[in-house]
Amino acid sequence: MQTLIFLLLAFLIAIFSVLLYYKNKHSRVDKLNQGECPTCGEKTKTFYDENTKTTFRQEVISAKVLKGGGCSGVNDIEYRCKACGLKEVYSQA
Repeated sequence: MQTLIFLLLAFLIAIFSVLLYYKNKHSRVDKLNQGECPTCGEKTKTFYDENTKTTFRQEVISAKVLKGGGCSGVNDIEYRCKACGLKEVYSQA
């Protein structure tokens, strides 16, 4: 009986840890797509020039497609942070 309870608890812990991993991964990708670094917290800076009535944006995150997947494939995208030097690669549809 104790073995059965232990196996059930171990199974539940494994399931929740996998779900937590995917949640953290997707939240990092969402932050990178919004232009915010998940490590250092730097965001895109916006400046407005009154004389020329122009808005300037200084991007912190640069995204580069490493490998295109074609018509129905998956793209490998590399994200780089200019502030802290973070470099991460994610696959996105």
